[in-house]
Order: sequence, then C-alpha cells, then structure tokens
Amino acid sequence: MKRLFLPLLILISSALYIFIIPDAPLLLNLPFKLIPMWLIITYAFIQFRGKGSSTSWIILTGLVFCMFGDGLLHWFLIGLSAFLIGHIFYLIGFFKEWQFSLIRVLSIIPIGFYAIFIGHILTESLIENGNSALFIPVCLYTIIISTMAWSAIMTGNKWAITGSILFVISDSILAWNRFVSDIPYSSVLIMTTYYTAQFFIARSLKFFQKGSNSLY
Repeated sequence: MKRLFLPLLILISSALYIFIIPDAPLLLNLPFKLIPMWLIITYAFIQFRGKGSSTSWIILTGLVFCMFGDGLLHWFLIGLSAFLIGHIFYLIGFFKEWQFSLIRVLSIIPIGFYAIFIGHILTESLIENGNSALFIPVCLYTIIISTMAWSAIMTGNKWAITGSILFVISDSILAWNRFVSDIPYSSVLIMTTYYTAQFFIARSLKFFQKGSNSLY
C-alpha cells in the first residue's frame, strides 16, 4: 500500500488541477499546476533513493527543468527554453543508457518523418500568422524533443519509451492548438498526457538502476 500512496497522490493532484482548478487567477492556478510535478520529482528521487547512477541524476535534473518550464509557460519563450533544457538533460541521460538494436535505430525514420511533418505545418502557420520570430525556437524545440524520443527508444526501457512518446503527443497537441487551429478539450488532453509522460519517465529510473525492463 505504501508503494501506491505517492502515485495515487500524483493522480489525485493531477485530476484536481485538470478538472477542478480554474484557469484564472494565475496565482491560484500555478501552484496547483506545479504540485503534481513536485510529487513526480519526489517519486523519481525515491526510485533510486539518492544513490543512483549519473543517468538518474541527469534525468532528475531534466524533470526539474521541465517543472520550471511548466511554471513559466505563461511567458511562452521562457517556458519553452526551460523545457528545451529539460529535454536536453533527458536525451543525454537516455543516450548514456544506449542499448543497440537495429529495430531501435530504425525508429529514427518514423520519428524523423513526424518531426518534418509537424515542423512544416507549425512553421508555415507561424509565418502566415505573423509569428515568424518563433520560427527558430519552434524548429529547434521540434528537433530536440524528437531526438529525445529517439534516445528514449534506444534505451529499450518501456517506461522511458512510453513517457517520451506521450511527451511528444502532449507538446504536439499544445503547439497545434496554439499555432494552427483549436482542438476540443485541448487543455485536458495536453495535461493528462504531460503528467503521465513525466510520471513514466520518473518511473523509468528504477529500472535504469537494475539495467532491466527492456521492451525489446
């Protein structure tokens, strides 16, 4: 039961923020938005109990930067920059756990096609709507998060893989809704996939310690 207490608390706090807490005022909304991430970071730390490998600490640092990105996303470029740094820590940590497999290496093909597809649509929309200043940051972010997803796949760790793919889905919905066209229930879709992604990435640390739980 003790093992389930923190995940259950993460689930409850996430649901509270997504379905109950109003968007405004920001001073009320923001703390409730960050509580699930504080709990997820605590959960990640518990996975290796402070005695983990360098990979564990690198990914934990990524979680912290993503938390800052979450809190600062109201100021879009600042929040995007924090998320970008978080993803760089993730991909460094994941690449340290590289487990070669031809199938995993070839996964870069669909990831690359998706990155080109979503990047093309987003940048085209940015230019059409006069947001050309965001062209380079959005392109860079698309490249980094796609590389992060591929690096997670290269670990063979099913928790890291699922978490990274959910992160890509969450950010794709956010970007499409913000720059291309409205998506029904976008806020619910973005935050449920986002919190789940971060929880799975935090969960992956336990298995990086053991060098087990590969997907293939």
